[in-house]
Amino acid sequence: MSDHGTAARQHRVTVPSPGCLIALLAPVAAVLIIALVLMVTHYRQERANDRNEAEALQKTAALARSYARDVLAVPHHPPGREAVRGIAERHDGRLTSYARSEGSLATTVRFFGEYKDTSMFGTAHSRAYRCYSIVFHRDAKDEPQEKTTRLEKCA
Repeated sequence: MSDHGTAARQHRVTVPSPGCLIALLAPVAAVLIIALVLMVTHYRQERANDRNEAEALQKTAALARSYARDVLAVPHHPPGREAVRGIAERHDGRLTSYARSEGSLATTVRFFGEYKDTSMFGTAHSRAYRCYSIVFHRDAKDEPQEKTTRLEKCA
C-alpha cells in the first residue's frame, strides 16, 4: 500500500531475452545484406556495360578510319556513289549521304558496334551507333585527303 492508503502500481521494465532480440534483428540484417549485395552487383554490371559500350564505340571509330583509307585508295577520285556504298558495306557501315562536287566528296556513313549488355535478368546484345561525316578533297599537291568528324545525331 502507498502512503495514502491506496494500492500502488508497480512499473516493471522487462528486458527481452537474447534469443528474442536475435529473432527480431536477423530478418532486418538479412534484408540489409541482400540489398547491399544487389547494389554492388548492379554497380559492377553497369560498369561492365559501360566498358563494353565504349569498346564498341572504339570499333566504330576504327571502322570509319578503315573506310576512309579504302575510299582514298580508289584509283579515280572521287569515286562514284555505288563504289562508296560498297566500301561502306564492307566495313559494316551504311551510307546515309553522298555529295560529290568538282574534286571533292562529302559522305556520311553510319557504323555500329555490337556489345553484350548484362543485367540481373540476363544478357542482351546491343548496338552502339555512330555516324561519321567524311570529306574527301585534293590538297595542293593534288593528293586525295580526308577529314573525319563524328556527328552528334545519326540520320
